[in-house]
Amino acid sequence: MQQRPLAVTMGDPAGIGPEIIAKTWLSRKACKTPPFIVFGDSAYFSKAVPVKEIKTPEEGMKFFGEALPIFPVSCAYPPKVTIPEIENAPSVVEAIRSAVQWCLEGKASAVVTAPISKDILAQKGFAFPGHTEYLAHLCGSVGKETMMLACPELRVVLATVHVSIRKALKQLTQERIITTARKTNQALKQDFGFSHPRIAIAALNPHAGENGRMGEEEQAFIIPAVKILQEEGIQVQGPYPPDTLFTPEMRKKYDVALCMYHDQGLIPLKTLGMEKGVNITLGLPIIRTSPDHGTAFDIACDLENLAQSKASAESFYAALIEAEKIRKQRSKIVL
Repeated sequence: MQQRPLAVTMGDPAGIGPEIIAKTWLSRKACKTPPFIVFGDSAYFSKAVPVKEIKTPEEGMKFFGEALPIFPVSCAYPPKVTIPEIENAPSVVEAIRSAVQWCLEGKASAVVTAPISKDILAQKGFAFPGHTEYLAHLCGSVGKETMMLACPELRVVLATVHVSIRKALKQLTQERIITTARKTNQALKQDFGFSHPRIAIAALNPHAGENGRMGEEEQAFIIPAVKILQEEGIQVQGPYPPDTLFTPEMRKKYDVALCMYHDQGLIPLKTLGMEKGVNITLGLPIIRTSPDHGTAFDIACDLENLAQSKASAESFYAALIEAEKIRKQRSKIVL
């Protein structure tokens, strides 16, 4: 099968997305970066690197070596670093939509999204909590999406995502934990090559509830969920107290930790591997990854002054490599 490029979205152009994309393209030869096409504002990117507007994946593959291939999605106003422009929000959303459409049509092998500002998009009427939920909507997979975060030291998946702690407690159910574990087990086999994935279930309460003395959720539905999954032949253990689940010795005993809420999983992962963290959306018909950091408006650098950039492109590069690895795994190509 002919190689297809990765589809990269520009993210919020006032943040570090454009500069880490440009820096990654500039290091393409030394790092053997897989070919990608950017869905974004070509005039802005041209401040830092040579660009080539393209309409087809074949053009993207052809020109990647000499210019940054861009499927043009123009901003309403010229981007100003550190100062997000609400009127550019529709262009940010359109870049995501177009990139996903390319993947659904088989023109691109995966989507790699640069960071967005959820607040800025919401102010312009964006109805989704974040990338993950919007991608599920575009793919017709609402309710099937699961967020995985990965770095060299740890993988975590989340039973609840972009909601308050109060709402997370309401959303947590036995069925939700079972469904998340099933999807995780399938993804680790399909996308990561594990024959018998080991899943550690995090408890919700201190000391895993101490038999109900510090919380009833473990006894009420987390332990029953673990038992059902074990009866299905899925290798799950727990629930484990979160304050010891992420120690070096414990991490040797599992391939992924299933966490009950957002920060329970992201605090240890970002502490261990912020620079190389990758967000991977499971449960979609397409492959999607992204760097595991935000827009970093406070350190963003204008593309005209790329040499002064303080932003690390390491996580973005890791997201490209992870997407390519998953593509090869799905294609049964041994790395």
